[in-house]
Amino acid sequence: MDKNVELKSLATSARESGKILEDAAKNLETWLSQNFLPDWALESLCELLKNEDFEEINDRFFKPLAFGTGGMRGRTIGKKQAKAEIGTLSETGTPEHAAVGASYMNDFNVARATIGLFKYCKKFLDAKGGGTPRLAVACDVRHFSPHFSHLCASVWKKLGGEVFIFGGPRSTPQLSFTVRKLGATAGVVITASHNPAYDNGYKVYFSDGAQVISPHAEGIVDEVGKTEWKDVGAFLEIDLEGVKAVPREAEEAYVKSIENCVVDKEVMAANKPKLVFTPVHGTGAALCPEVMRHFGLDPILVEEQMVMDPRFPTVKQPNPEYAETLSMGIAKMMESGAECVMATDPDADRMGVAIRTRNGSARILTGNMIGSLLAEYRASQMKAKKIIVKPENCAIIKTFVTTPLQDKIAHSHGLKCVNTLTGFKWIGGKLTKYEKKLADAAGFDCSNLPYAERAKLMQEYSTFFVFGGEESYGYLGTDSVRDKDANAAVIMFAEMLAYLKSLGKSVEDYLDSIYIKCGYYLEDLRSIYREGAEGAAEIQAFLKSLDESPLEDVAGIKVAKAVNFNRDAIFDADGERIPREKFFFYTLENGYSFAIRGSGTEPKIKFYAFAAEDVSSPEKLEDAKAKARSGLDRILDGLEKTFEKVGKSA
Repeated sequence: MDKNVELKSLATSARESGKILEDAAKNLETWLSQNFLPDWALESLCELLKNEDFEEINDRFFKPLAFGTGGMRGRTIGKKQAKAEIGTLSETGTPEHAAVGASYMNDFNVARATIGLFKYCKKFLDAKGGGTPRLAVACDVRHFSPHFSHLCASVWKKLGGEVFIFGGPRSTPQLSFTVRKLGATAGVVITASHNPAYDNGYKVYFSDGAQVISPHAEGIVDEVGKTEWKDVGAFLEIDLEGVKAVPREAEEAYVKSIENCVVDKEVMAANKPKLVFTPVHGTGAALCPEVMRHFGLDPILVEEQMVMDPRFPTVKQPNPEYAETLSMGIAKMMESGAECVMATDPDADRMGVAIRTRNGSARILTGNMIGSLLAEYRASQMKAKKIIVKPENCAIIKTFVTTPLQDKIAHSHGLKCVNTLTGFKWIGGKLTKYEKKLADAAGFDCSNLPYAERAKLMQEYSTFFVFGGEESYGYLGTDSVRDKDANAAVIMFAEMLAYLKSLGKSVEDYLDSIYIKCGYYLEDLRSIYREGAEGAAEIQAFLKSLDESPLEDVAGIKVAKAVNFNRDAIFDADGERIPREKFFFYTLENGYSFAIRGSGTEPKIKFYAFAAEDVSSPEKLEDAKAKARSGLDRILDGLEKTFEKVGKSA
């Protein structure tokens, strides 16, 4: 029997007997009706249905993998795999084919996304007078990352575009820089950041080097949505003829650009900190040690984790915000006598840190702590070095879910603090606007001017960017990159360590001095995961409930103010209106606050809680810390109970 016919028969039978969801059946039927699946894919789906793996079919087809405003992300390896998918495993355990399914990251979704992206870029250029769409492509070390990057490049080239691709895994921030350096119309990086090993993703950047935002985001989403599945089949065979390698000089220029992140080169040269570094099997291994040595540092490497491996074999999850992920690095720090360990995630845009404390033990810093330390150091030293001369025209940019301590730090130095929605694309978008404002005032593109000269002009005619960050371990020091950059973050943190070393102070001393100046702030995040179709429905039901009816109290504490970003008009420090989003921010009567949002990249709901306590004297600091910790636990426990009650009843 013809595989397509057999599969339709099996799917119809499963649907009629109620063994697969109605939506899953419809999406599977749509795929089969357009006749684009190769034999191995049809054989895989037949096998799953014959084996009565109906839950797997539901998970693969309950909804199409959404191409959102920043791209897409999903599983590449099913919970249950078909033999035809597994085929011959690679040396690092990658199956022969990515799992088939409308909701999974696979060749079909990658090809369709690339076709839609190309169509939008072509229309964009035609509206400006024409030109050939140029694309830069990078990938991390995950399962199928090289394959997807080659497929993306092949599709673009077949459509008539010009495409540049790296010779191996590279970090996300390097892709951001390279888009601008090569004058590309767009960029794509194949990565799922710090997600579990079975995930992968497709992240899109526009010509400014930032992740796409309005109006390009909506335009790309529309073109991808209009691309029919039947058109995908012709692009599934990879042909890299005519695809160009990213020039070596572009890679060298990226390393050179990180020099602008260093405020005081002398202090680092005279007080080199002793550091441990681990890329946790990710792309940080490709460049981070080289960048550190470029600045005269001699990192102690966690050799077992320097091997790029999509299985991330030495950790449960390659996320540097987890203590377990840092355990090997911490052990190396303790045995070597190093001052800290720095770890990067699979695509080297996030950085986690553990420090040696005053008493010699190890302490993991939160992303909020790292960002606050860097914000205070950069603001104070830029003022001391006369880089900042008009503080009122300088900015720290952060997300609403990042600690309000950074607002206080900015204001203590006379800087403005600009808050954005969650996602570094909004910070990148701000930098593009600041750059355009300067270009309009000067009458020419100033992006290639020396850093010091641009800093003065930005303060005179626009807004000078001092530092940007988000609580999820992302930091940025200059606007030459338009995304969080771990390669640069390790250098910025090393410089701060050198400065503290010159003063005979520890990181804990510095952090406490910030609290004494600005007040004690503590933050915590709790995430609730819900896998599959049922879990997604539960999350959406909870968000819908909040949108329609705000919470009145949590854990017995009354709400003083509720802000619904989906309905209320909210403006940032630049006077620009914040785009609508299903995001909710609450302030409680005791002065604490919390935010709620669904993750844009994972099947989970996120609760962000913020405590603030006055510190009238250094002696009161420890009491403030204890009070804040107890208060946050109470709020987060209350939020979790609220979710369970509302989500289950919806």
